[in-house]
Amino acid sequence: QVQLVESGGGLMQAGGSLRLSCVASGRTFSSYAMGWFRQAPGKAREFVARIDWSTGNTYYANSVKGRFTISKDNAKNTVYLQMNSLKPEDTAVYYCARGPAYYSTWTQEYWGQGTQVTVSS
Repeated sequence: QVQLVESGGGLMQAGGSLRLSCVASGRTFSSYAMGWFRQAPGKAREFVARIDWSTGNTYYANSVKGRFTISKDNAKNTVYLQMNSLKPEDTAVYYCARGPAYYSTWTQEYWGQGTQVTVSS
């Protein structure tokens, strides 16, 4: 059974930084990707960032490009999301996800429980 456990959320002022972590238990497949989605109150869940496990290729939503950086530690089965220059509109529950990926296609098979990020103005 695969489990994804997020940590690192919290309250931050606009312009500040936070780093989220997501530890995956269970076997990791080279064809998989891990990444992050977020969901703000009253809005649909949206893609934030993805990293491919074997190649390290990264993908970002336009809204976070240049401010957020996704990275991974293969030995720890952990993916990180470094969030800089935070804005109030980044306020959301952030979810870690994992699943098979092929070029621009990424299927999320597993989800974490979510961690709250709140950015005050």
